Amino acid sequence: QVQLVESGGTLVQAGDSLRLSCVLSGHTFSQYSMGWFRQAPGKEREFGAAISWNGFSTYYADSFQGRFTISRDNTKNTVYLQMNNLRPEDTAVYYCGASPDYARLEYVKADYWGQGTQVTVSS
Repeated sequence: QVQLVESGGTLVQAGDSLRLSCVLSGHTFSQYSMGWFRQAPGKEREFGAAISWNGFSTYYADSFQGRFTISRDNTKNTVYLQMNNLRPEDTAVYYCGASPDYARLEYVKADYWGQGTQVTVSS
């Protein structure tokens, strides 16, 4: 059974950087495209970034473009989200998701989800 475990969320100040990690277990990591998503209080879960199984293709939502970078290490079964110049509006629970279909991730559709990690940005 596939499991995703996120880590790295914490309380930071505006302007700080943070790197989130998500480890996949229970299946072959390289068979999945991966995505990062977030859900702020009172809002729906939104797509942030996606990366293809081999890392050659990435796609970002406007809210992630320019400050956040998605990457993966298939030798470690891990996908990362590097977040720079964080803002209070980035406060949310961040989730990773896995899908064999790269195109589905943009629509907040994934076959497997992690439990989320809280990122709080203070002003």
